[in-house]
Amino acid sequence: MLNDRRRSVLSALVDEYVASVQPVGSKVLVQRYGLGCSPATVRSELAALEETGYVFQPHVSAGRIPTDSGYRAYVDDVVRPRVMGLPAPEVERIRRHYETVERELGEVLHETSTLLSRLTSYVAVVVAPTLRRARIRRVTLVPLSLRRALVVVVTDSGQVADRAMEFEADVTPEELSAVEAYLSGTLDGAVGAGAESVRERIGQMSGRESAIALRAVDEVLDCLAEADADRVLTGGVSALLAHPEFSDPAMVRPLLVLLEDGLSMLQVLTDVMRTPDVEVRIGHENPSVALGHTSFVAARYGDDEMGGVVGVIGPTRMDYRRAMSAVKTVSDTLSGVLDA
Repeated sequence: MLNDRRRSVLSALVDEYVASVQPVGSKVLVQRYGLGCSPATVRSELAALEETGYVFQPHVSAGRIPTDSGYRAYVDDVVRPRVMGLPAPEVERIRRHYETVERELGEVLHETSTLLSRLTSYVAVVVAPTLRRARIRRVTLVPLSLRRALVVVVTDSGQVADRAMEFEADVTPEELSAVEAYLSGTLDGAVGAGAESVRERIGQMSGRESAIALRAVDEVLDCLAEADADRVLTGGVSALLAHPEFSDPAMVRPLLVLLEDGLSMLQVLTDVMRTPDVEVRIGHENPSVALGHTSFVAARYGDDEMGGVVGVIGPTRMDYRRAMSAVKTVSDTLSGVLDA
């Protein structure tokens, strides 16, 4: 635990480095941050912070730069106790923004990724609720040809998943309509994973329409599983590339590959999905090597059954106050939107 003076010096150093992207010296800290002590005292405190691993000096004549441990102490001791969300005028603008968005969940989450990136100038990551725990509201079968149809699954959260299916023999529109009516009635209100029991019942039936229904239920299950594996949205990748830390293609390439891999991102986010507070992972704390030079700020939205994750990825030289406040505000607002 840092004492008050050392905490003030570390806080000032982080704030200055975030703004300037340059190693910070004692004279700058005294002139700009009103620390109430001399440059010599600040130099002594910086030396102590360096000895304990919170800052480092790139070379002898340079100022200091925060380490991952320094950022962690800054987040836990300085920023987190004061994170209350964004200022009221911004919160109101965000609330009004959601009022203009279509109620379909996919559109809401897409707009959320755009909004969060714009608020922070970092990459936004949004994870949709899992469809395997959502309740099915409607199943629609759309004929595409005599041997091909589109199955569309709509959940009570407004999520929509669809998938084309093939039949071994011709299926008339009338047969498809009858199967659709049966499935919509049977699956209405069922939790996605619960469609397995419906499949077992249909498998014990005989007749042409039961065979069509069985084929359709298989597609419903595959459709839900496929949508679950592809429920990570990202926004604002170009904003990340504007930061000097990512001017080297060799450094940014692994991160871009990770962002495009929905399953890997879900694994990265597993712990966040269990955390009720705003979670901050800094540099080496991240489970993926691709995130080793970044910080990840994220929070849950919604409830356990219909919840997901919103977050931002940026350089470790991140404006943590802004990022944590923005993530908290968007998470709280999105939860309210989905509950309405």
